[in-house]
Amino acid sequence: MKSAYELAMERLAKSDPAKGKPLTAAQKARLAELDRVYQGKWAEREIFLKKQLDEAYAAQKADEVQKIQQQLAHERARIDEERDEEKERVRREA
Repeated sequence: MKSAYELAMERLAKSDPAKGKPLTAAQKARLAELDRVYQGKWAEREIFLKKQLDEAYAAQKADEVQKIQQQLAHERARIDEERDEEKERVRREA
């Protein structure tokens, strides 16, 4: 007798057969490359914004500190979203 989880996974596999297809070596390499590229993009933005954040702290500008912190969060989300979209494109390639 199958568990509810196993039944759900079977239905999911039937609804999108491409999801269960194993990745090729080239796709795996491309996914790893995308992780490195987007990690570098994030590091670059983080260094730039943290420098601004440190300057705002030193100048005791609370409103600017808050604005930069929000920008850091926004940039992180944007970069992660871009990376995930690129990775999904690679996974869909046949």
